[in-house]
Amino acid sequence: MADENKYTYYEPDKIGRLRNISLLARSAVEGFISGLHRSPHKGFSVEFAEHREYVAGDDIRHLDWVAYARSDRYYIKQYEQETNLRTYILLDVSGSMGYKYGGTATKFVYGCFLSACLSYLMCQQQDVVGMIAFDNEMKFHMPPGSTPAHLDRMFKNLEELKPGKDTKIGPVFHELAATLGKRSLVIIISDLYDEQSEVLKAIQHFVFKKHQIILFHLMDPSELDFPFKKVMTFVDMENNEKLQVDPRFIRDQYLTEMNAFIDRYRKECSNRHVEYVLTPTDTPYEKMLLNYLARRNMARR
Repeated sequence: MADENKYTYYEPDKIGRLRNISLLARSAVEGFISGLHRSPHKGFSVEFAEHREYVAGDDIRHLDWVAYARSDRYYIKQYEQETNLRTYILLDVSGSMGYKYGGTATKFVYGCFLSACLSYLMCQQQDVVGMIAFDNEMKFHMPPGSTPAHLDRMFKNLEELKPGKDTKIGPVFHELAATLGKRSLVIIISDLYDEQSEVLKAIQHFVFKKHQIILFHLMDPSELDFPFKKVMTFVDMENNEKLQVDPRFIRDQYLTEMNAFIDRYRKECSNRHVEYVLTPTDTPYEKMLLNYLARRNMARR
């Protein structure tokens, strides 16, 4: 990509520290994506997926001249490489993701950086990646691709996002699970603040459809350890409801319920063979990825 520093959420210096992550990532997922790829030693095999408008930098070999003759506009034929890993990144952009107290960034910003990093790394290893941003509905849906022009559009779409409305993970995931075609790797980036049973049912829908899942559960450190001492007013970031409390009197109960919330996700994900990664936002995303993939690699030995 030309002028890589122009993107808000793409950091070449940090991604440069992950120069070996493509090999680790492939190793980490290949065990539970077995059967997803067709043999990479066969001839080049593609199938037509859809059209999109031509963008400077696209390969002109894929211009559809028939579509041009009909519309006087340039369109690119998008193909799906059958030998490549297909990945969808599902990024939560609901209101609660805008929270920051102890982290290096809001959960939303952290999620955008993580999405951009994963997208770039997937494309670098010749895999195709798509992205869906959602709150109580899908905000945008980019089908999988791997070209520089595809990454350019993805990074620019990320920059146009901002934390939105309330969270409706269940309906969004059910809709996606029903429409995503071939078996894929689904990467979920969310704080998972929604009715837990409904979220788990929706995750199970992906599992039933034979997709494999990695779930990055983003949490601000203050949500995990509740460090507040003085009487303060807490504001719901999705409906603006306010509640004044003395944190000293609710801390124990809060931590009990938060630990139960996390433990249920961890246990239920394990039962469904879903990779669950608790992700505090005070850990730099590149360090988190290296640590996660190193642990995953060790577990496979």
